Amino acid sequence: MPFTVAIVGRPNVGKSTLFNRLVGKKLALVDDTPGVTRDWRAAAARVGGIDFVAVDTAGLEEADGGSLEGRMRRQTERAIERANVVLLVIDARAGLTPMDRHFSQWLRRAGTPVVLVANKCEGRAGLPGLLEAFELGLGEPVALSAEHGEGLADLVEALIPFLPPEAAGDDEAGPEGVGVGPSSPSPAQPVAGAGPGSTGREGAAEAAETGTGRPLDLAIVGRPNVGKSTLLNALVGEERVLTGPEAGMTRDAITVEWCWRDTRFRLVDTAGLRRRARIDDKLEKLAVADALRVIRLAHVVVLVMDADAILDRQDLTIARLVLDEGRALVIAVNKWDAVADRGAALVQLRERLEASLPQARGVPTVTLSALRRQGLEPLLDAVLRIYGLWNRRIGTAKINQWLQEATDRHPPPLVEGRRVKLRYGTQVKSRPPTFALWVSRPTELPESYSRYLIQSLRDTFGLPGVPIRLLLRKGRNPYAES
Repeated sequence: MPFTVAIVGRPNVGKSTLFNRLVGKKLALVDDTPGVTRDWRAAAARVGGIDFVAVDTAGLEEADGGSLEGRMRRQTERAIERANVVLLVIDARAGLTPMDRHFSQWLRRAGTPVVLVANKCEGRAGLPGLLEAFELGLGEPVALSAEHGEGLADLVEALIPFLPPEAAGDDEAGPEGVGVGPSSPSPAQPVAGAGPGSTGREGAAEAAETGTGRPLDLAIVGRPNVGKSTLLNALVGEERVLTGPEAGMTRDAITVEWCWRDTRFRLVDTAGLRRRARIDDKLEKLAVADALRVIRLAHVVVLVMDADAILDRQDLTIARLVLDEGRALVIAVNKWDAVADRGAALVQLRERLEASLPQARGVPTVTLSALRRQGLEPLLDAVLRIYGLWNRRIGTAKINQWLQEATDRHPPPLVEGRRVKLRYGTQVKSRPPTFALWVSRPTELPESYSRYLIQSLRDTFGLPGVPIRLLLRKGRNPYAES
């Protein structure tokens, strides 16, 4: 289990800014609005030669257990239970508040070692608050400025007494989003998760097609309030991210490493994607930008939709975006247990896909209920299948045999009385499958014929639902110079 440092404190004291500073990336959303962070997120950090896992948490507030703030506090409590050290952050410029005093006593009773951090100590404005921090009885506070990177050496010195012997100077830091606690697999030693079918070896063959040791990046996307966070919790078998009836619950893209059937996954829960014209709030714009970044970096994207509103305009927009980015797509119809006429709903889904998303013909579609944990294994089987196709490579001889048959069956069109010639083809890359064709006049080949070739490739080599890219290239004319 890696050495873990949880960053806690009341809202708007700079916890996420400190988290970003420690991990060296802008992973957590930062804004002046209190309560931006709602779920805890973890990432590998390395400061002053020390490797550890930094955990950003929601702001601590006194609230009823059933309220949003109360549920956020329970998430923070889980992160504290799994941490080796807690950094209690206060705002030195604002000075000590009754909430700081209350939660310092609460942390003292929790039993986890606490290091007091006085943030925003740049200049002289934070000096009175730094001196007040001694009243908490948590030892000498560490004065730093997370925004400007000042005082990190003092923070490292304060963490050294709590380090296990092997942590100092270890050069092997885990990837972004490494799990915290025994229920999450470490990058070096993945363990079976608590999700569905976590025993058995049936998925090893599909996983072996990746050819890499890195996890499968699986992004969960969709409109607000369709059950994305509930699905992630159902997969990992614990309440890892915040859920509730409120729309727009998730803001940060939360990453969780998990293992199923010997395949390592990096699951990413994202904020709900609404139509751009309806987004006015600055925080929502930041959350949507974070979700789009996740889609661009994912291997497979699960598009979650509500069974009561299958493939509305926004769902189609998201699906097109995923395919345009070249990601493998799986459609998950959630809340299937509440559908009265399931046959009619499936017919509607197929018709909408055929009419509005022809480039996704054959895309895997799975019905499930994340709340009841039904349909999870078929979903993961579909993810592994589409991931194997997305990684597939086809020999050049087979491609040229296909090219000959495709052009014999449907010859290229005539342009100015001369037929466009397709001379040669090969696969230049996978992820997604990308093919290059050498054409006599590539700019003259109609778009409709390119679509015919792509569909023929899909049918011939069994690539349903996978985005295919076709590059048209012009060969060198050996007589051009003479």
